[in-house]
Amino acid sequence: MKHTLADVVEIDLHTEPPRPASAELRTLYREEGESARKQATRRGLWIAVAAYLLFSITDILLVPDVARYTIAARFAVGIVAIAALEIQLRLNTSANAIDATSAAAVILAYAGWLCPAMMTADVQTISYYMVFGAIFMMSVNLFFSFRFRLSLVASGVILLIFLAALQSFPPIYPSYKLAFGTFCVSCFVFTSYVNWKLNWERYKVFLNALEAKVQHNEASERGKALLRLSNTDPLTGLENRRAIDQRLRDYWDDWQKTGHSFAAILIDVDFFKRYNDCYGHQEGDRCLVLVANALEASIEPYSGSIGRYGGEEFIVLAHLDTSERLAELAEAIRSTVENLAQAHGQRRDGTSIVTVSVGASFTRNQTGTKLEKIIHEADRALYAAKASGRNCTRLFDPNDPQSSDESENIAALLKIAIDHHLVSLVYQPIRNVVSGRVEAVEALMRLRMLDGTAVTPSLFIPVAERTGAILELGRWAIRTVCRELLMDDHVPVVSVNVSPIQLKAPGFAASVAAILGETGVAGGRLALEITEGLEMEMHSDILRCISDLKTLGIKIWLDDFGTGFAGLSWLRLIDFDTVKIDRSFLHDCGTPRGRAMLQDIIGLVRNRGHNILVEGVETDEQLALMQDFRIDQVQGFHVGRPAPAENFMAPPPADPRQARLVRPLRG
Repeated sequence: MKHTLADVVEIDLHTEPPRPASAELRTLYREEGESARKQATRRGLWIAVAAYLLFSITDILLVPDVARYTIAARFAVGIVAIAALEIQLRLNTSANAIDATSAAAVILAYAGWLCPAMMTADVQTISYYMVFGAIFMMSVNLFFSFRFRLSLVASGVILLIFLAALQSFPPIYPSYKLAFGTFCVSCFVFTSYVNWKLNWERYKVFLNALEAKVQHNEASERGKALLRLSNTDPLTGLENRRAIDQRLRDYWDDWQKTGHSFAAILIDVDFFKRYNDCYGHQEGDRCLVLVANALEASIEPYSGSIGRYGGEEFIVLAHLDTSERLAELAEAIRSTVENLAQAHGQRRDGTSIVTVSVGASFTRNQTGTKLEKIIHEADRALYAAKASGRNCTRLFDPNDPQSSDESENIAALLKIAIDHHLVSLVYQPIRNVVSGRVEAVEALMRLRMLDGTAVTPSLFIPVAERTGAILELGRWAIRTVCRELLMDDHVPVVSVNVSPIQLKAPGFAASVAAILGETGVAGGRLALEITEGLEMEMHSDILRCISDLKTLGIKIWLDDFGTGFAGLSWLRLIDFDTVKIDRSFLHDCGTPRGRAMLQDIIGLVRNRGHNILVEGVETDEQLALMQDFRIDQVQGFHVGRPAPAENFMAPPPADPRQARLVRPLRG
């Protein structure tokens, strides 16, 4: 099995007894210590030469007759050694070559001194003085950091020189030769062993340092990998919300300090839940990866940053100079995903491929602006894009009341609307075309500001849906109609509009059942109007909620039929009690084509067996036309305008003839 470098280090450190290290480690050991060895050898040789020359004093004291020769030899060897060393360093010679030169210099220093010293007349003195050769052996093995083999060879040569010189002396006591010879051999063995141990310890220090370095590098890499993992979406490989939030702060700080403007773009995959439910989670994940790759490619020319903001939502941040460039980038993002042509056959909006809705916001100078504001603005622009039919782009417009700060004021107002009685209901009658009787009324919500100024439903309802306030408002509306009109049997049926957000909310049917039980109203006297719009997705939660509501006896009406793309599918899936045909078809009856269109729609609904209600009856001619078409019920200003509950609390007239269909109910 092949070991990694860390494995080899671990084996070399903990295997006992020590074994020869791998060639890889030995090479690394030599390479890493190359520069340090050169400097250590240089310092050592300079110090050794200085000490070598200093011993000239002992030459004068012990062998004065040949001192001039030994001192000359010392200086000659010292100068040559230093010169050779410095030349090698300038030539950037290897540490091994420099060590060899230094070792040779030590040998030459001993031999160069010993030869003239042995010519002295004082044989006895030189016989003791020459033993100083042991110092040269020690310096080779202990003073320098030579490798073991080089030290062994150098000290061995010095030992041989000493033994040869010892034999060349005139006959002296054999015991002298034995004693001094044994001493030098012992020095050779001892210093060589110590050198071997020192080299091994140096190698172990290297191994420990290398192991620590390897572990540090591995820890650093693991740290970097963990950081990347913590900042990366595991599915798409894009930055996750944590990373993109930090990048958003960086963009924001840069804008605050340098004025370098940037844009935030939110991208939402249209009808992705339906895609996921139909094709499965694996295909859903694959779709998100494809979209992510396409988005990443589309923003590359703009040097932007992209991340997955959660679920099927992505975010792009980019330094841009103008809103025109922002619009260009937003459209590039939208068209890139559309060009993927990824099939999405479960959509009911006339499009059969995967698309995205894009909302964007651009930095602009404002008082009291905050980091989160640009994201809120992009989110509002995204909501506007989805409300406009999806597969489109919207840029935040501060002058648009639907997306401006005014909507934020309305959002704040909605939080206190119920407690401060700022929200109320008015009721518009629904009459039977044949009998002229009021068979039901539709509850319409009204909102006013703290100063009494009215806020149009077209403005506050989208804000309520976006902020989730529609949930509490919806429960309040159902409870109010039950208390105002249904508990005391003022009208037979009251219809209340419900948002898709309410139908998706867990426990909505249970909350309606609780209100009916609390007020003692039968479920059959309450109708909930579901708008046929783009936000009305046919997934299991909504269908289950509608089924639960019908179990309670609640009537389910389909509102604004003909204005969306899913109407026929809803007619197939749900047994509606009443279908309300949108006013636009009645108002188009001034032309033969418009009249034929309305007849076709009426025929389609009638064939399904639903009760038919036409909205927008505003003239006698239109009412007469509804009678000709045998419509069941009508609603409009000609039939009755929205009015407070008090207008419906009087008992019905005794004579049915007093109930004139053509007389509008005034509020």
